[in-house]
Amino acid sequence: MKIWLHDGLVDEADAKISVLDHGLLYGDGVFEGIRVYGGRIFELEAHIKRLYESAKVIRLDIPMGKKELIEAVEETTRANSVIDGYIRLVVTRGVGTLGLNPFICENGRIFIIADNIQLYPEELYDKGMKVISATTVRNHPLTVPPQVKSLNYLNNILAKIEALDNDVPEAIMYNHEGYVAEATGDNVFIVRNGVIYTPPVQAGALGGITRNLVIELAKQENLRVVEKNLTRCDLYVCDELFLTGTAAEVIGIVGIDGRVIGEGKPGPITKLLRQRFFEYAHGKG
Repeated sequence: MKIWLHDGLVDEADAKISVLDHGLLYGDGVFEGIRVYGGRIFELEAHIKRLYESAKVIRLDIPMGKKELIEAVEETTRANSVIDGYIRLVVTRGVGTLGLNPFICENGRIFIIADNIQLYPEELYDKGMKVISATTVRNHPLTVPPQVKSLNYLNNILAKIEALDNDVPEAIMYNHEGYVAEATGDNVFIVRNGVIYTPPVQAGALGGITRNLVIELAKQENLRVVEKNLTRCDLYVCDELFLTGTAAEVIGIVGIDGRVIGEGKPGPITKLLRQRFFEYAHGKG
C-alpha cells in the first residue's frame, strides 16, 4: 500500500509519524472519511471544504492548498488502484513538545490512506440492525463544536464500547439535555406518519455529507424533512429509524433498547432512500 505522507507517496512501512506529533499526543487535528465508487471519489470537494472549515475552527493551518490537496487525494487513490473503497484524509497539528501549547508545533502534517472498507455485512442492510441507547453523553457543543470532525473521538469510542458490550454494532448518543445527538459514527433519522425527522447539528450531530445528500434526495422524492430535537421516546415510537454516514451509507434500524421499530424490518422510506443513494453514488441517479 502507498500512503501519502506530508508531501508525497511512501510505502506503508515508511509511513511514520513522530511520537511528539500533537495529533498523537492530544488528538489535535482534523480528518475526513471519503468513499470511492467505481473509481470516482464521492463528494470530494464537499469533504475538502468541511476539512478546511474544521481546521479553521481549531486554528490549524493546513500546509497545502485545496486544489493541491484534492490532487494528492486523487493520486493516492490511483496509486492503490482503489475502485470501490475508502479514503482517510488526516491533518495533524504537527510535531511539538509534551506541553499543550499548539503554537510551538511545526507545520501541520498530512497523511492520506486509500484502501477497501466494509463497515457492516450486507445482511444487515437487508434485514436491518439493532442498536442501544448509550449512557455516554455526547460532548457539550461548547466544548468541541459538533461541526468539527476532530481526531479526538474518545467520546464516540466510549459509546461504541457500550454497543459492543451489548452485542450490537451501534449506539445512539444523547446530549446533555437528553435529546438525540447522533450515533457513534453516523447521523440519525426517523420517519413518523410519512415525515422524516433528524436532529439539528446544534443537538450535537456532525453536519454529515451523506446526511445532507439524503435530505436532498428525500426532497426530490417529495418527502418532507424536518430538523428538530428528538427524544428517546420519539425513537421508540417511530415508524422507521435509519442511520446515514460515509461508511454506513443508509442503513435501517429495526430495534432499539429491546423495542421493535415499525414492523421489525427496514421500512419503505428507508429502502427508497438507500436505493436513491446507491443510484446517485454510482452515477445512475
